[in-house]
Formats: sequence, structure tokens, C-alpha cells
Amino acid sequence: MEKNIKQSIGLSYAVKTATRKGVTRDLPHGPEDLQWVANSATLIYGEHDAVLVDTFTSISQNDELVSWVKSFNRKLTHIYITHGHGDHWFGIGQILKAFPEAVAVGTEATVADAPINDQPAWRENFWEKLFPGEIPTSVYPVILKDGFIDLEGHRLEIVDTGHTDTAHSTSLWVQDLRLVVAGDVVYNHTHPFTMESTTESREHWAKAAERLGALNPIAVISGHKQPDLPDDPETATLTAKYLRDFNRIEAETSTPLELYNRMLELYPRWANPGSLWGGAKAAKY
Repeated sequence: MEKNIKQSIGLSYAVKTATRKGVTRDLPHGPEDLQWVANSATLIYGEHDAVLVDTFTSISQNDELVSWVKSFNRKLTHIYITHGHGDHWFGIGQILKAFPEAVAVGTEATVADAPINDQPAWRENFWEKLFPGEIPTSVYPVILKDGFIDLEGHRLEIVDTGHTDTAHSTSLWVQDLRLVVAGDVVYNHTHPFTMESTTESREHWAKAAERLGALNPIAVISGHKQPDLPDDPETATLTAKYLRDFNRIEAETSTPLELYNRMLELYPRWANPGSLWGGAKAAKY
């Protein structure tokens, strides 16, 4: 799915989503029509140049992303990677092949985290088992030395959000558009990935989401979202509420299934219940 937003300041953005099967597939039960997850990629563009934020998981998804970016007829200068999870940077090589003048960048921590997904425990025993023959050859981002990217005189500011759904997460704040590209700090009606979190880090995560919302954006683009839903700033607050609900119910329950069932009662129509089940097991085992 694609969405274009036009602005009158010489700067615009567009969002493309790609839907795939979730990574946790041993659910005890759950809504079958929601057992998927959608990644988002955001193109921020001016009169001549553009910056892409994050890529997709599979070869075919990233081929479609290449065609989509080409349709804007802009010079791609940067691919910004918000954090080290592979489903956000696996497409770098395909994008760079199509746009050889671009450079893929991330923070120093993101650049250090990305190769973890190439270790056998992750690439061979996780990603390639779940998506056989679909994971691209890895090309890593390089370190962005500044705390921003300049796009035709507009600053795309990196916001360091710390440990959210993984360590060293970041978002982008584009003040001239009042736009937050949140990465995985905010989830839009999609169960957050909590398997790498703790009670303490989930509270930190909730505060990070609220901090993005406090920027008073017009739009907040989640790294994972239901494609048909708007990029409502309220999603930052909803993500914080979800995480605090998870912490509260985790403290009140004894088993993964109890935690899963009670959260599913509160959020019955959020996408990717497998993520909730994986997080419930991680919290209780």
C-alpha cells in the first residue's frame, strides 16, 4: 500500500507498506485474519532529492520498494536505518544497486547492531527458516557522523530513543513537516515486539513514545502498522498505553497464556498476535 502527502514548503513525504507473515507462528489461538505484520518505508523528498527511511524484509518486497522510489523521479541521497533489526535494513543492497549515488546510514550503534542479523543464529536459523530463499544478501549501513540529514536545506533530525523493541532505537523528526518517522518506537494497531524487553525497558519505551508525541507532530509513521489506518499522532500515546498494560497484566498473571489472553481481550483487533504470544512467553519463561 502507498500513501503520498504533499506539502507547500518544497518538502513532501510518502509511505509504502509491505505485509508479510509474522515470525511467531505457534499461537495457541487468535484471530486468523490478523496473523500478519506490515513494515513501513518512508520517502521524504524535495524538488530534486530524496531520503528513504528503512527498507523491507524480502527480495520481492524490496524489488517493489525500488520501483516505488524510482516513480518519484528524485535523486536518492540517503537510506536511513532506524535500528538494527534485519527486516528494516535487509533491502539496502537492492536499493543501492538501483541508486548507486545513495549512501545507507545509521547511528554508530545501529551500524554495530546490524551484523548481528548475519550471524548463523539469526540469518540461517531464524530469518532464512521463516522466509526460505527470500532474504537478500546483506549490505550494512555506515555511520552517520552528524545528528541529522540535510535534504535541500531541511533538517531530518535523528532522535535517540534508547532501548524500545530493541537496543539503540532511533526515530526521525522533520520539523518542517511536523513529521515523526518513528521506526519501531511506535506501533500502529499492531502488537509491539516485546521479546527483547523487560519491565523496566518497557516503561522507558513508553516514555520514548510519549516524547515523540510531545513534539506535536501532524503525523507519526510507525515502523509496523495496519496499512489502511492513518498515521495518527495518537498512536504514540496508544503504544505507551499498550506497554503499560502489558507490564500491569504481566505482574497480575502467572503463565504466558494468561498474559496473552488478557492482553488479547484489551487489543482484540491489533495485527500480529504472534508478537504478543512471543512477548508473553519471553516475559514468563
